[in-house]
Amino acid sequence: MASPVDPSQSHPARLRVGVIGAGKVGVVLGAALARAGHKVVAVSAVSEASVQRAAAMLPGVPVRRPPAVLAEADLVLLTVPDDSLPGLINGLAATEAPVEGRLLAHASGRYGVGVLDATTRRGGLPLALHPVMTFAGRPDDLNRLAGICFGVTAPAALRPVAEGLVIEMGGEPVFIDEDHRGLYHAALASGANHLVTLVVQAAELLGMAGVPDPARMLRPLLTAALDNALVLGDAGLTGPVARADADTVASHVASLQRASPEALRAYVALARLTADRALAAGMLAPPDAQRLLEVLAGAPR
Repeated sequence: MASPVDPSQSHPARLRVGVIGAGKVGVVLGAALARAGHKVVAVSAVSEASVQRAAAMLPGVPVRRPPAVLAEADLVLLTVPDDSLPGLINGLAATEAPVEGRLLAHASGRYGVGVLDATTRRGGLPLALHPVMTFAGRPDDLNRLAGICFGVTAPAALRPVAEGLVIEMGGEPVFIDEDHRGLYHAALASGANHLVTLVVQAAELLGMAGVPDPARMLRPLLTAALDNALVLGDAGLTGPVARADADTVASHVASLQRASPEALRAYVALARLTADRALAAGMLAPPDAQRLLEVLAGAPR
């Protein structure tokens, strides 16, 4: 049976680590903890892809069923998809799996520690350690952990343990209140996922316009725009909406209607939001904003 972990210690001792869910995140976090000196003792994997991923990233670690992983570990990474996490936790509690005295850490951005309540009531020590990064489940993902933020939620007594584990994995802990996890995750998903959609859509439109290498054209522009947004906020806005070029926006609407009505809908929604933000920031005068909004209101739906 695992030794209970003292939550008052500021730096966790070397731990026996188990991984339940050999997804792209779980194997990387397990490998990072192994690199920091902890010992990964067992992993659960169901699909053939997850078995192969575990073998590549956690070589020599035996594949076990979840209760056996718990039995062998001091720290268990519960790295299953968000929608599967409550069922896994409730199932472990219902089957009286050995959770007492063990650190149970999930990597979901959506949830804090409340999702672990069923195991916490049975003596489990709950942690939410969400790496703010995308992973492919490949060995070079380990290097992506260097310097990234982790969204951390933990009981007060376990905050030093959570902080120590994140630092050992190469990350920077940023504590998120339990009540703010939904907003935190929505912000990250909106920024990262919608950015990919916008960039891919822009590349497709450039291809339709005859540009032979859209990525080559977009990379410097988008890199500068991202840097400006992160440093300057709304003051980093450029382009026809920020300049109140209503005629130019109207020409965009007409071109996109011919090329891609789906892209037009996204353009109109984002142009409205951009105009609203530019107006609120004092970058647009109300009459200019009104002209822009009238053009956008007349766009086909």
